[in-house]
Amino acid sequence: MAQDLRSFVAAYSEANPGEVVRIAEPVSLEHDIMAVVLEYERRRRNPILVFEKIRGYDMPVVCNVVASRRALAFALGVPESELAAEYACRIKEPMKPVVVADPSFRRHVVTGDAVDLAALPIPVYFPGDAGRYITAGMLVARDPETGVETEGYHRLQLKGRNRMGVSLHSRRRMFEYQRRAEAKGQALPCAIALGLHPIVSMGSLAYPPAEIGKFEVVGGLFGEPLEVAPCATLDLHVPAAAEIVIEGEILPGEREPEGPFGEFTGYFSRRSTEHVFVARAIARREAPWFQSIGSGRAGDHITTLGLIREAEIMNALSRAIPNVTGVHVPLSGTSSFTAYVSIRQGRPGEAKHVIPIVLGVDHYLKLGEPGRHARPERRRAGSDGKARHRCDPAVRRALRGEARDVRSAHGVGPRSRRPPQLALVHQLA
Repeated sequence: MAQDLRSFVAAYSEANPGEVVRIAEPVSLEHDIMAVVLEYERRRRNPILVFEKIRGYDMPVVCNVVASRRALAFALGVPESELAAEYACRIKEPMKPVVVADPSFRRHVVTGDAVDLAALPIPVYFPGDAGRYITAGMLVARDPETGVETEGYHRLQLKGRNRMGVSLHSRRRMFEYQRRAEAKGQALPCAIALGLHPIVSMGSLAYPPAEIGKFEVVGGLFGEPLEVAPCATLDLHVPAAAEIVIEGEILPGEREPEGPFGEFTGYFSRRSTEHVFVARAIARREAPWFQSIGSGRAGDHITTLGLIREAEIMNALSRAIPNVTGVHVPLSGTSSFTAYVSIRQGRPGEAKHVIPIVLGVDHYLKLGEPGRHARPERRRAGSDGKARHRCDPAVRRALRGEARDVRSAHGVGPRSRRPPQLALVHQLA
């Protein structure tokens, strides 16, 4: 299978006419790209968008690559109805990556004073954002103690020619790797890979065991080893098919204000770990594409999150709960605050056993409702007819939450903008 973004877009366009839209009219980096994304969403469409002409730049911008389940299912080669189940199965079958010696992203390499991040078409998404942000840059680093690599998406605010603010606020592997390096007084070498196949994006958001690198998960999703290549100036490997690679390090002991930025909650967030990334080199292929992910509640930002959480919940439940008939994490809850679980209950209390398992998968998840997982409005209607509100709700208070929710206190407590009725689980007769 071709592992590059361009081949995916071409194949997707051929198989789904009208689902790749090329915009030849020149656009500005100031809000125009996000405005087009939101206009298509208003029309209930999420096509891949290729902005061929950016004013002041000679590099196209592609976005909405992971904005729809149709595109994600096409990437895995399965019907949309089987997407979550197939993803849940494949992430349990990791494969070691293979190294490619001469990747296309090393066709042009600049280092030192020649590095200029402002030469990249980095957009401003919303008027309230603190500046220009790289949103589709997959940050790659290695554990300074174990050598296990990780990668994930972290917002990167342009600060200067070679300087960006980066927030590691998910506080998962990348945050821990940086903490370990900083404890030794060392910088954390990092690479930022841009322009990636959707399967690479899907794999980078998985939660594998600590000893398994995420590139291995990506290989499982592809059904073949991921091709990786050494960076030009760092002892790190990145996907060989990347369009652009920014190489540098997160500095130890330095913090700078970063944000606010329009986050998945639908609010501007000032929450940030305020780390500082310094670029030492930029490598790119011939005539590269710059990839962008729309911010806020854009489908490009949250669709993949919902898929990953569905799969992780399904895998976690399958180890303890028989007869789970479905899991859905909808866009209506920003793919973060709501999870719907249906089971055929075999023992009294089994449904309530689901609750701590689901909450343990991800601290973002805090609210679920009963009902079949068809459309959110049907699920909400289902709660009126099937739940006994005096005895069925199970409330969990003061759990780990998300500080970006306007109702939370330092990330603890209810986080949804809806009433905090937590984890009602539908029991099928």
